[in-house]
Amino acid sequence: MGHTDAVAHDPSDRVRRGHLPALRAGRNSRSSEPEERRVDIMDVSPFADGAAYVKGRFVPIAEAAIPVTDWGFTRSDAVYDVVHVFGGGFFRLNDHLDRFTRSMQARRLNPLEDRAAIEAVLHRCVALTGLRDAYVAMVASRGRPRVTGSRRPADCDNHLIAYAIPWIDVIPKDVQERGAHLWIASTPRVPDASVDPTVKNYQWSDLTSGLMEAHDHGYDTAILCDAQGFVTEGPGFNIFIVKDGKVVTPDRGSLHGITRKSVLELCAMMGIPAQVAPLPRAELEDADEVFAATTAGGVMPVSRVGGRILGNDRPGPVSLALKEAYWRKHAEGWHHTPVRPLEFA
Repeated sequence: MGHTDAVAHDPSDRVRRGHLPALRAGRNSRSSEPEERRVDIMDVSPFADGAAYVKGRFVPIAEAAIPVTDWGFTRSDAVYDVVHVFGGGFFRLNDHLDRFTRSMQARRLNPLEDRAAIEAVLHRCVALTGLRDAYVAMVASRGRPRVTGSRRPADCDNHLIAYAIPWIDVIPKDVQERGAHLWIASTPRVPDASVDPTVKNYQWSDLTSGLMEAHDHGYDTAILCDAQGFVTEGPGFNIFIVKDGKVVTPDRGSLHGITRKSVLELCAMMGIPAQVAPLPRAELEDADEVFAATTAGGVMPVSRVGGRILGNDRPGPVSLALKEAYWRKHAEGWHHTPVRPLEFA
């Protein structure tokens, strides 16, 4: 029998189960960036590799599953959000919950759990793992139709899925150090009118095609343009350029990223001119610097775009200054919500 951390049917009561150790104390002071750390007792915990919440139960990540007939699987009929935990606390948790709520409303998804219960589930997933730095996802799936063969979304029972796993960098740290090599994909971004990019979703066919193309050419990742030639976003990140000391990020085809928002706030704090504006492909190719931004990695410098080498083939000064400020502000407690200890989660 698998390990579970059962919960009551009342979503508001889904926070008082289990007796695993609480979060580890203390961060390693040698670096402000995340590292995976566990005390020895967590190595034998069934939740050491991650904890998930599925159909009202907390289970080890390897045991999390949904039916193959769930529309979230068969149709990508789901919305999601990802928040990271750094040094034992969520970063901008309320912003992520706000966006997740808007996404669910946009797609008419209504799981049993209200916002407070969703927040409690996220806290408990992290607390069960004991992770100080984590990648934490929340997903609302359409579910299975109650009437076999129905094509009516209203016939499905929507449900919440959540999980916490060790920290993820969508661009590995060693690649960030030298600067990512970015391929401009030939596949155009799906039009905003067809799939709203501000609703975080699993429609990744265009992004995955761009990734495969980038890897075929020996590049680390990809950026997509729309059919009109304007830059949009990459697979899991927003993109920024720096030109003549000014920072610009695209105004279309892109998620309104929480890290994007953080970068724009940092620019204001640091006196760096920044704007959200149309970004033609030619301006990306002619940029002084380029960097990506995402919850799963933070500010990530780019050193090559297509066949063009930026600067001295290393991360640029503005990109590095924003990256340093981003992690320094984290260490100072910027937008920090402590993870509730297990006995209170």
